[in-house]
Amino acid sequence: MAGATPFQAVRRFILETDGLKGVTRKSRPVGMDRLENVAEHSWQVTLLALTLREQAAFQIDIDRVLRMLLVHDIPEVEVGDVNVYDTAAIAAREEGEARAAERLFGLLPGEQGATLLALWHEMEDGATPEARYAKAIDRLMPILLNLAQHGRSWRENGVKLSQVLRLNRIRIAPVFPELWAELEAELNEAGRQGWLSEE
Repeated sequence: MAGATPFQAVRRFILETDGLKGVTRKSRPVGMDRLENVAEHSWQVTLLALTLREQAAFQIDIDRVLRMLLVHDIPEVEVGDVNVYDTAAIAAREEGEARAAERLFGLLPGEQGATLLALWHEMEDGATPEARYAKAIDRLMPILLNLAQHGRSWRENGVKLSQVLRLNRIRIAPVFPELWAELEAELNEAGRQGWLSEE
């Protein structure tokens, strides 16, 4: 924004990100009929990351993780959210999400936008310990919501037990091995209860 003061630039960025409150996800808040929005998810995964850090299998810079989790869904203002189990939809939106990240973080003044964009890319790449931790947390939260609600969004979207185990084990188990062992037992029981689709 040519000629804008730093405050005006931040203000524009923040007001654009307000749109995350209107982007719905596939999970529902516990005890509510409505779908959660992306802003709620971003807050909750950040809180989960803070409270689980001592259970991780390796050391992390929690401040970096929290910043990563706060910015990782911002491009969804433009591209929306997709079901993590819909691999075709996820692949199709990757380019649009990267363009949205460039534009939105580019609204910020000076190096601020470049710093946040770098954090966004770091999480997308998943190569650093902090990014692996953040990705594990991002995958864990929807599982916790589903288990608390008898697999409600899994049932609504025809998600299979094999999908949940395959796509989440590779993200969560290396970061939280003990937690994953406990969770996998719960997921298998959820399958027996019919909370996930038959194979």
